[in-house]
Amino acid sequence: MGSMPAPQHLRLIRPITSVHVSTKAMPYHHPHPSLEVTGGALDTFLPALKTLSRPYSPFPVIGWNCHVETIFAAFFRSLPDIMLKRECIRTKDDGSIALDWISGDRQLLPPDSPVLILMPGLTGGSEDSYVRHMLLRARSKGWRVVVFNSRGCGDSPVTTPQFYSASFLGDMQEVVAHVGSKYPKAHLYAVGWSLGANILVRYLGHESHSCPLSGAVSLCNPFNLVIADQDFRKGFNIVYDKALASALCRIFKKHALLFEDVGGEFNIPLAANAKSVRQFDDGLTRVSFGFKSVDDYYSNSSSSDSVKHVRIPLLCIQAQNDPIAPSRGIPHEDIKANPNCLLILTPKGGHLGWVAGPEAPFGSPWTDPVVMDFLEHLERASSNAFPCFSDLKDVQQISEGLNSLEV
Repeated sequence: MGSMPAPQHLRLIRPITSVHVSTKAMPYHHPHPSLEVTGGALDTFLPALKTLSRPYSPFPVIGWNCHVETIFAAFFRSLPDIMLKRECIRTKDDGSIALDWISGDRQLLPPDSPVLILMPGLTGGSEDSYVRHMLLRARSKGWRVVVFNSRGCGDSPVTTPQFYSASFLGDMQEVVAHVGSKYPKAHLYAVGWSLGANILVRYLGHESHSCPLSGAVSLCNPFNLVIADQDFRKGFNIVYDKALASALCRIFKKHALLFEDVGGEFNIPLAANAKSVRQFDDGLTRVSFGFKSVDDYYSNSSSSDSVKHVRIPLLCIQAQNDPIAPSRGIPHEDIKANPNCLLILTPKGGHLGWVAGPEAPFGSPWTDPVVMDFLEHLERASSNAFPCFSDLKDVQQISEGLNSLEV
């Protein structure tokens, strides 16, 4: 569950980092049989993920049932106390996005410290425990971290009659450009969860060879929104559906006056009183972004179709028993065929749970050390392979040269 109740910055040569990562000197760690690890980048990145040689051991009782684990993690996982500083940026369509940085880091960290953009799930923001734990771990490694709160999420302002969606990449493009221009000497990375992961992977596929990020991680990605929608309306999943719909309605009602007299196909009463995410998307989201129906919106907003176009290192971590991001929606073949992608499938984990590992049950998810091992490996390789271009003329010359290449 995502969460329960500037011009484009031009550093266009970095996306090819995965081709330059060398593993010759690194010992090969075979993943434990409890984990399914596949992907075209298996030989490239697996040596860096040493923790995968250990068994995945879900915390007793809590980790044995996907719903218990999902709910426990959402309500009982510890919430690290971190002082944040908010920056609101205005988008091209006069919308607003809230970026939450760790207070004081602008002065404390070197300008070339790697920057990690965190993208929470549906209705989620910087107040969510899984986001805070990842933020804290990355910062402890010397990374500059920023949480990308989508429109209306994390108490961010809404200034136009439009929220965000699984299909819309404009805000992501503007955030990456803004962060890149703010720290031109740093490599940029991103981690997304649930719907945030879906948006992130769609962005990677859309940008493809021109992606300014040096690497990314996708967690609990629904991948195929049509399949996810089908499962979302079955059995106990209805509880999550109602909870997320309620959260969406609360966000909407705070800004309902912006939607007065919008006309067209909008069904404002349906959105304001939605009992399911599908109803909310039918009344508001799919109309805002020009889709004929909810099914049209879901089928054209799935990140499963984007994986084949990803040209930067991408780690995907999914749980086999995820009730909200069904494992049958994972594009296994495209991940295996892409030399930039690696998939880790855990036997348990629920949705945004992964109550396992040394910090279970109240500490950080099992995934966090794996994510940081992957990102730090990429940063070492990127720093060795590429300079950072703070001179715009240099970057423009390089990007123009790349545009003339046939890849």
